[in-house]
Amino acid sequence: MIELSVENLHLKYGDNPVLRGVSMQLGQGEVVSLLGPSGSGKTTLLRAVAGLEKPAAGRISIGETLLFDGATGFEMPAEERNLGLVFQSYALWPHKTVFANVAYPLKLRKVPAADITRQVQVVLDQLGLGHLGNRHPHQLSGGQQQRVAIGRALVYNPPIILLDEPLSNLDAKLREEARVFLRELILRLGLSALLVTHDQHEAMAISDRILLLNNGKIEQQGTPQEMYGSPATLFTAEFMGSNNRLNGRVMALRDGRARIEGRDWSLWGAAGAGLAVGQEAAAIIRVEQVRFADEAADADGNTLSLPMLTRMYLGNRWEYLFRTAAEGVPVRAYDAVATRDGLCRLSLPAAHVWIFPL
Repeated sequence: MIELSVENLHLKYGDNPVLRGVSMQLGQGEVVSLLGPSGSGKTTLLRAVAGLEKPAAGRISIGETLLFDGATGFEMPAEERNLGLVFQSYALWPHKTVFANVAYPLKLRKVPAADITRQVQVVLDQLGLGHLGNRHPHQLSGGQQQRVAIGRALVYNPPIILLDEPLSNLDAKLREEARVFLRELILRLGLSALLVTHDQHEAMAISDRILLLNNGKIEQQGTPQEMYGSPATLFTAEFMGSNNRLNGRVMALRDGRARIEGRDWSLWGAAGAGLAVGQEAAAIIRVEQVRFADEAADADGNTLSLPMLTRMYLGNRWEYLFRTAAEGVPVRAYDAVATRDGLCRLSLPAAHVWIFPL
């Protein structure tokens, strides 16, 4: 069942188009992340759904309820959309207790006091905050403040919860713990959630589906596995994951594969749409797919012999840095040991190389 539907949405700031015909759907019980670089339009899209920005054209609806229709000029006020919204800054009332912060939306809706007490306590218990109701925001950790903001958005049982980079204010370790908690909470409560983030790891960990935005348009959408393992464009391939990129010229096309050459290297890989022989192109391979070729040569000849420049300890592995001789292009690889040195032979398996036109 479709919970949220956005159709051909356009939005401008003055003469600057920010959304250029975005269409998307959010299913019941689904978590969809809006992912992209700064300025791609992801937060603007979320705010348009919330009613905080007015589109120039398009249509937004939740089930059978129309929220915005550019053709007729209809726009439902934000306060009537009944959506849960978690801001990046949390936006908690500093002078109110945790209980009062979470209760505030219910008081606005004139819910009876007894029901407010019951509903707020249920939400606080679900979030592990049941014993902190009398504290004020400044007495809480960043992660606890984030949970209060989520509780305030959930307390009136909205059909959809909108989260605008809810974990960005947390430090790295706490952010990792918080995304596990958030995913578990969403699944346990059966929520439909639309999440804005610029962090690909966060999007992949939490989402059922990812919409990657680029310059106001959806570049590609799919499951985290599809977005990471089957990028359709150079932008998607580079945005998802940690990558090596080598620019060259397409020298051959055969059975859906392409061979690209640089000044002192040659690689086979999967051919992206629109490739032609003689065209400038880029070869992309995830860093974790590069192997140290200690034994037999790669069947496609996808090997590079490069001097090791340096290595960095990452805890569970070492990251090695190399550079091509003629062009000085950086090439990275991971390994479990720290014994690599001097000239190393690297294998870039053709099955994990994508070649896209420039």
